[in-house]
Amino acid sequence: MTRRGVWIAAAIVLLLAVAAGWWSYGRGPQVAAVAAKHGTAVEIVYATGGVEPVRWAKVASLVRDRIVDICYCEGKTVKKGDELARLDEREVKAQLKELKAREDFLKREMARVSELITRGAATTQAYERASMDLSQVQALMSVQNEKISEYTIVSPMDGVVLRRDGEIGEIAEVGQVLFRVGVPAPLQVVAEVNEEDIPRVKVGQTVLFRTDAFPGRELEGKVREITPMGDVAAKTFRIKAALPDDTPLQPGMSVEANIVTRQKPNALLIPADALQGGAVFVLQGSRARKREIRIGIRGTRQVEVLSGLKEGERVASPAPTGLEDGARVRVVKAAAP
Repeated sequence: MTRRGVWIAAAIVLLLAVAAGWWSYGRGPQVAAVAAKHGTAVEIVYATGGVEPVRWAKVASLVRDRIVDICYCEGKTVKKGDELARLDEREVKAQLKELKAREDFLKREMARVSELITRGAATTQAYERASMDLSQVQALMSVQNEKISEYTIVSPMDGVVLRRDGEIGEIAEVGQVLFRVGVPAPLQVVAEVNEEDIPRVKVGQTVLFRTDAFPGRELEGKVREITPMGDVAAKTFRIKAALPDDTPLQPGMSVEANIVTRQKPNALLIPADALQGGAVFVLQGSRARKREIRIGIRGTRQVEVLSGLKEGERVASPAPTGLEDGARVRVVKAAAP
């Protein structure tokens, strides 16, 4: 190839590179366009929580000992006072037996002292001392009987055994929850709300739930109760949302809760990710014009536009970072709001 041919080839390669660069970058960054559209603006407060019965109880062990018997009664109905589990009570019963022997001895001692008093061979002080010793032993026996009762774990209410934790042979620790007993319906969601959001939450507001167990299914409830005092460490307040009787949610499920604190119909909406500060990039042909707007209700996905934008005008969503006013852009797709 001649020198002239080499120069021509190099010039062609350079022109192609410049053309490719302009094609890729000269037309500006790619953006998706979304048209402003009227709809219902919704303001929500986010919370997380779990499903549980309105009436239920945790049944825990009051003493530390080995489980020697336990009911296999998950899902079964129980009555208040029904035995659920029994711990090894041999040691405390042996102690009671020892106290009983002391009681018998002291009763015989009192009878002997009484006989001696009638003969004038003993004083009333000896009788009073024996009587006091007997009263102390009987008091200890009452305490011991209470201890023995703690080794039998019973249901605190009428209901269904929702869950059992523990097996025969395991050591039950003090405070360890062995059973959860409750009434299966009605159910509620107990959720934690950040303290900065709690002023917007009111009893009676609608709550929308989301859980992986029922993807895409509409699940609703109503705020039934708000705990008056919050958790200082976690900086949250507890709320309870009532669930309808036909809810598919089950006790123990975790849910995300969106509390609807405000709604506004026929509001002009744009995607929340189209905002860049207090402005959006309005698409006019192949140019993006930065425009300040005034925002009303802010939702998680959409925001209300009070002024600065008209219905049908397209905005870049999401708003590109580093984009200048009037910059050239490429609209690659039109996304629905």
